[in-house]
Amino acid sequence: MHPAGKAAIRVSRKKASVRNKLAIILGAALLASAAPAWAHHSFSAEFDSNRPVKLRGIVTKMEWINPHAWIHIDVKDEDGKVTNWMVECGAPNVLFRRGLTKNSVTAGMEIIVDGYRAKDGSSKANGKDVTFPDGAKLFLGTSGSGAPGESPEK
Repeated sequence: MHPAGKAAIRVSRKKASVRNKLAIILGAALLASAAPAWAHHSFSAEFDSNRPVKLRGIVTKMEWINPHAWIHIDVKDEDGKVTNWMVECGAPNVLFRRGLTKNSVTAGMEIIVDGYRAKDGSSKANGKDVTFPDGAKLFLGTSGSGAPGESPEK
């Protein structure tokens, strides 16, 4: 084979190798970007609309994380036993647009949360509304999740 032909084959193989590497990188990037969508769930995948709960308790922590904020509250039952509940809320940005701020829900505050219990029976709920000590009430849920009585806003 002519030396120029061998050089052309080497260049062609290098181009193919670069294209393969780019395809792998692009594929990995697409998978990584789709992971949050796979991890997200609808209301009915995790919570039971036939098991409403009303939780009155003391806030222990508020997590402003995506894709859902979480309120942790200590709830005392009739026997005095305290259980820490995790209450799933809408996305932090959605809550902020509804009037919640990082100072709205603070540790030590007593609140009432209306929501729906987790299907697995754990101390986890999807929050529908929160009622504050002054009587103010705000919608906590995520529109379009399939939760009963969700707010019509987007």
